[in-house]
Amino acid sequence: MLLDHRDWNIIEIIQSGIPLISKPYASIGAKIGLSESEVIQRITQLQDNGIIKRFGIVVRHRKLGYQANAMVVWNVPDDLVSSVGKQLKEFEFVTLCYRRPRKLPDWRYNLFCMIHGQDRENVKEKIALIIEQCQFQHLEHEILFSRRCFKQCGAQYVQRKAIALDVANG
Repeated sequence: MLLDHRDWNIIEIIQSGIPLISKPYASIGAKIGLSESEVIQRITQLQDNGIIKRFGIVVRHRKLGYQANAMVVWNVPDDLVSSVGKQLKEFEFVTLCYRRPRKLPDWRYNLFCMIHGQDRENVKEKIALIIEQCQFQHLEHEILFSRRCFKQCGAQYVQRKAIALDVANG
């Protein structure tokens, strides 16, 4: 997919956050001379072509009262990773769930999920609920609680300077 200056402008705008208004895509379009439907169509094309890999929100969990979070790492037989991952994502308190390769012999875990809670005990209760409801007692796992809170931001694809050059070059 060849990107034109309108695509670059959309990317530059959305990478710093979508406006929290009733018609964010119309607002974006107004800034760069596109209709709301054109902005939506271009974002969809960027996703379909793998230019934008993820499109979502960054939640500041601590500001919402979630003071504890943990990455739970699971050692799942390779042929069961997809089904176990699907089960994990059904829990509303699981905010991320993804597969990573094992790094044997030191790291045998291949499925990761993030769980947030008001405190550590709350997170542990949620993990116990998963294990009980999904019958995961046989799956080895570890709970890795976060020690620090880092500033989160979405992916940064382009800088304004690059867009200015692209627009100048047509």
